[in-house]
Amino acid sequence: MSRNIPISSRSNPTGVVIIGRNEGQRLARALVAAKKQADVIVYVDSGSDDGSQELARSHAADVIDLDVSQPFTAARARNTGLALLTDRAQVPEYVQFIDGDCELQPGWIETARVFLDTHTKAAVACGRRRERFPEASVYNRLIDQEWDTPTGEALACGGDALMRIEALKSVGGFNASMIAGEEPELCIRLRQAGWTIWRLDTEMTLHDADIHRLSQWWRRNRRAGHAFAEGATLHGRGEDRHNVRPIKSILFWGLVLPLATVLGALLVSPWVGALILAWPAQIIRMARREKDWVRAFFLSLGKFPEMQGILDYVFGRLRGRRRGLIEYK
Repeated sequence: MSRNIPISSRSNPTGVVIIGRNEGQRLARALVAAKKQADVIVYVDSGSDDGSQELARSHAADVIDLDVSQPFTAARARNTGLALLTDRAQVPEYVQFIDGDCELQPGWIETARVFLDTHTKAAVACGRRRERFPEASVYNRLIDQEWDTPTGEALACGGDALMRIEALKSVGGFNASMIAGEEPELCIRLRQAGWTIWRLDTEMTLHDADIHRLSQWWRRNRRAGHAFAEGATLHGRGEDRHNVRPIKSILFWGLVLPLATVLGALLVSPWVGALILAWPAQIIRMARREKDWVRAFFLSLGKFPEMQGILDYVFGRLRGRRRGLIEYK
């Protein structure tokens, strides 16, 4: 770990925690943009071998190399960065978390700070995340659409957000054992503690998904399925019924219906195989709702890798072993 913490000219500085693993030039853009808006920058690295640590030091960031003997998770990295950020004589009131493949948009932190200053029960302010290259692949375009969520008071945020450190500390920070879905899980605990989460109608970050192959998209959705399952295990019985609805949908389309179709056709009657028509019917229904045939197709196809992620989680629990990171880049 290196310490290059600049002296802030503000009475109430804002810190940035950037996490990453082999992000290369994406990390360079993240660091340059963060320096323009933040007083303190901490970079937490999860085993990069591309020189990311040296790059971050060259931008005057504090650098932490996570211990490789413990499983890497984004939540663990964020907690570690936050711990260093708060180990200062002048502890920031707010921390901007950002992934190493993202770039803060001009003016975002100031806009979010003003909002949190005037909304004292708000723990989190997030804005609009966009894909840097949505036209580069169908997968990038789908992810850009995924980021386009309603503004106003929200149930959860993503990995990029300005957070009130007091609120984070009051609930113990992120759940470091989760390999994905740690932000919605944190937001549940924040809301249970009386805090609120807000999505502002403001440009926040550019994200570079860099997905160009079906296999990458598949792994990303597999990770999402694992996150759904773990989140539902932790909070599915609560008032929010966290992740219960998507889990039911994934189980039906990704497991129950395929098994019923195959086994019914083999053991009962070939006519049962007509159940396969449920998939094109579902795609047509979603295409009418989404007004996008491509998105409808991939939303339907995505049930299969998501189901795989759920099974990863279930079998891991049965064996008493936690799943490692599911990386798609």
